Amino acid sequence: MKRILIVDDERSNRDTLKEFLQTKGYECSVAENTREARIQLERQDFEVVLCGIRMPGESAIALIRDVILQGKDIAPLILTGLGDPLMANKAFEMGAYDYITNPADLDRVYISIANALHRRELEINSRVYRNELETRVMEQTAEIKKTMATLKKTLDGVINTVALTFEKKDPYTSGHQRRVAHLASRIAMKMHLSDDVICGLRMACFIHDIGKINIPSEILSKPGKLTEAEFGLIRTHPQIGYDILKTVEFPWPIAEIIYQHHERINGSGYPRGLHGGNLLHEAKILGVADVVEAMSSDRPYRPALGLQKGIEELRKNREVLYDPTVVDACLHLLESDRFRID
Repeated sequence: MKRILIVDDERSNRDTLKEFLQTKGYECSVAENTREARIQLERQDFEVVLCGIRMPGESAIALIRDVILQGKDIAPLILTGLGDPLMANKAFEMGAYDYITNPADLDRVYISIANALHRRELEINSRVYRNELETRVMEQTAEIKKTMATLKKTLDGVINTVALTFEKKDPYTSGHQRRVAHLASRIAMKMHLSDDVICGLRMACFIHDIGKINIPSEILSKPGKLTEAEFGLIRTHPQIGYDILKTVEFPWPIAEIIYQHHERINGSGYPRGLHGGNLLHEAKILGVADVVEAMSSDRPYRPALGLQKGIEELRKNREVLYDPTVVDACLHLLESDRFRID
């Protein structure tokens, strides 16, 4: 039975959540502040901590930070008031899996917990798999070439599975990552990059939006214009994607490519405002392919603008936002080679 710790200074909230989650088969404990929560976390193991963001005394963000740093394999979720999106954003940066508006919709709570447990299981399994793989490589040094070939094939399958899993959460961008990978790979080929670099770039493209797994579906599929707070949450996805993948020992800098894919050469991108000289070549290619594909496809908030608009965007911001070498290769591919994004 999965164990959940509910931390909230409002007794009615604690009691409502506990009663509901117990009917769903979870074993629940409660704490009215982070001090009590820390005591319970020392005494027993929990799979999920459901924590109110604003409480008297120690900040819930500090509790989330310590849960992550201690490596307890606990999925932290936060409860936030309607006016707390910026605090929720900070919690995401610390490693929270999701946020739930309080007073909580119980069905939303149930879905969020189920998603968090699924992600937690994937991360544990990934770590176990990685450890087993490292041991196998150490034991079979003589067969390292064969092992690396198997690893690449396995990674390709895992990457595709992760991409397909995410697309189930965000159907509006179904196929987006695949199309970006196709276009980016062809740009890299046009630039005569090595097969190994293209392989790493392709894998990064297939999961470049994995960080959006932490963004609520209602924001991802919102038909109207996003608020500043909502867009702030969207802007966290490169950081979240990096945090998910940074400890995975890929043969390529996958996590860093994903971290940089919304940076721009003039420093106006996010999340770190890096300039061109500090950007990986693969990230510059991914950024251009991402923009062109996005403008060519339908989105919840607008219909497709068309490929020509994407071409105009590249011409307008060549040497401003986008690397000129990458832009030239992409334009040649789209115009002279009549490459189709599909």
